[in-house]
Amino acid sequence: MAFGRSRRNKPPVEPVTLKILVAGGFGVGKTTLVGAVSEIRPLRTEETLSEAGRPVDDLHGVETKTTTTVAMDFGRITLREDLVLYLFGTPGQDRFWFLWDELATGALGAVVLADTRRLQDCFAAVDYFERRGIPFTVAVNCFEDADRFPVESVRGALDLDPDVPLLLCDARDRESVKEVLVAVVEHALTLSERLREPAAT
Repeated sequence: MAFGRSRRNKPPVEPVTLKILVAGGFGVGKTTLVGAVSEIRPLRTEETLSEAGRPVDDLHGVETKTTTTVAMDFGRITLREDLVLYLFGTPGQDRFWFLWDELATGALGAVVLADTRRLQDCFAAVDYFERRGIPFTVAVNCFEDADRFPVESVRGALDLDPDVPLLLCDARDRESVKEVLVAVVEHALTLSERLREPAAT
């Protein structure tokens, strides 16, 4: 009896909360990824594309896109009882990059979402996280009309370090996105443990 009471009265677990960024080029699927996996209704700051933005918004490969994120997307997912991820999707266009530093503050790691039709669009995000020492995973969003390439070919085209995880994903699919997020957390924790290891003497 006492054992049963102690189990019922056990205090709830206070989860660890971690911040993950979702970055990449314009139209790569960042908003879709956050929405696919978030257990709350995602906060979105999307605005309709305007004629004024047409000269600076490259729609090549995403001609059907009608909206753009102007600040961030926000979502939340509980991976385990004791682990909650807060997801912050960054805006993709150059003119909104001034927001990245604010969004990156306190981030454990990042997902760089890539589209093989516009692979060059994710170079800036890769450079950003490399320069700031923020662990990141590259996830290739497999659009239905995009050519498929071997993972190592994409790794070579992006000139990624060998230890940077690179995965294929479907940003619309919850389970696929969860795999990407788990890879980011594991990669960040591995790098953190390496930094804590005493230097070899």
